[in-house]
Amino acid sequence: MKKRIGLVVLVTALVSVGTTVLVNHVAGFSKNVEKVYITTGQEPVVQQVSLPEIQYPDFTYAAETGVKAVVHVKVVKRGQPIQGPQSLLDFFFGYGDSRQQRPQLGAGSGVIISSDGYIITATHVIDDADEVVVTLDDKRQFDGKVVGKDPATDIALLKIEATGLPFMKYGDSDALRLGQWVLAIGNPYDLRSTITAGIVSAKGRSLPSYREEFKIEAFIQTDAAVNPGNSGGALVNAKGELVGINTAIATRTGSYDGYSFAVPANMARKVVEDIRKYGIVQRALLGITMQDITGDLAKEKNIQDIKGVYIHELTKGGAAEKAGIKTGDILIKVENAEVNSGTAVQEQINRYSPGDKVRLTLLRGNKEVVVTATLQSQTGDTHIIKESDGEVTHFMGAGLQVAGKQLRDKLKIRGGIEVVSLGDGKLKDAGIKKGFVITHINQKPVATVQQFAQALQTAERGVLIEGKYPDGSVYYYALGN
Repeated sequence: MKKRIGLVVLVTALVSVGTTVLVNHVAGFSKNVEKVYITTGQEPVVQQVSLPEIQYPDFTYAAETGVKAVVHVKVVKRGQPIQGPQSLLDFFFGYGDSRQQRPQLGAGSGVIISSDGYIITATHVIDDADEVVVTLDDKRQFDGKVVGKDPATDIALLKIEATGLPFMKYGDSDALRLGQWVLAIGNPYDLRSTITAGIVSAKGRSLPSYREEFKIEAFIQTDAAVNPGNSGGALVNAKGELVGINTAIATRTGSYDGYSFAVPANMARKVVEDIRKYGIVQRALLGITMQDITGDLAKEKNIQDIKGVYIHELTKGGAAEKAGIKTGDILIKVENAEVNSGTAVQEQINRYSPGDKVRLTLLRGNKEVVVTATLQSQTGDTHIIKESDGEVTHFMGAGLQVAGKQLRDKLKIRGGIEVVSLGDGKLKDAGIKKGFVITHINQKPVATVQQFAQALQTAERGVLIEGKYPDGSVYYYALGN
């Protein structure tokens, strides 16, 4: 009996050892393993688990290649002339006509997207800058030119005169998944070429706007550490592809507090391509007012499934109305993309230009309806805005051109837009007449048609137009959205 027991124990031990050797031999992980000890069950039972190294993310390629395409952006804003005495000596003996400038310095990051020097950054980094200096990862410095900016998405485009630059390729931000690892590359607190890692915490986020400006937001939220100076920098996937532009943080201290936000690369790419081609973003509108569907709204409107967005109101003569969409419809798809929030709809529509046709899938009662809408511009037409030096741009029913030097000198203005012809449209409806020179929109100076159109696009409410007629008289006009 004892011999049998001993034999069974011996056989069991040999089988156990043999199985272990066989598994290690087949798996090939005898040396490159991570040993993890876990506890299971009621009793504290310890088990040894082997995981291959491939289970852990390797960011070395993405970090080492991505950092070469991220730049430091320094901006200088010339301050207003200092008025009055600056010391007791000035007070008693006068300070003459001298005027001191008090420049303001700012800094951020940018991402090189082409070998010939085009750089994406954040609008708030370069806004109102009088001087932009770009420093590459190899320490070379260049003067930067602001090609254009889009406050609605907080994306801007810079250009430096250089060739053969390392640049970052776009990735597909739509393909990002929750929990996916990403890197944030930038220059926080002037610490050059800093790399932090995190995961995608959420997609399609929006942030509250306290300035009553029109915003298009569908942020990628991550927990990668982002601080002041990171704005305009790159959010990169493990392949080293650009999937977002870091632009904001949610914090109570002014520094990183666990929540950072990036503009999706797909959205930024469309903005940048429009700026390069036209000088301004060609923003398409569907012409709807919508609500996210909540449990309360579903109960109130007798909605069976909580999905899509509820169409609350239609713009008269807008793209949605012309396509046959009705108040009370539920929009569930834009082309093949499912939409379950207003930010998701904005993100999808923002990829198109006025005149583009999009297929929309709706729920009307219990029936699915598919319509095709031709998107419009903010002026209610399908025209593309494009301006060249000396050419007349047709916008809002009027022919507009940059005011010439002779006219500017006569009216004693630095810049403006001359109304050279006037047809049916919002400008004529507001009372503006031919010959009027637009100088300010909502008290901000405008000197090009792009700036004028941009001011209208980013105004959440109506705008106040200020300008002069050739006889020098100053007039103000109100223009509703």
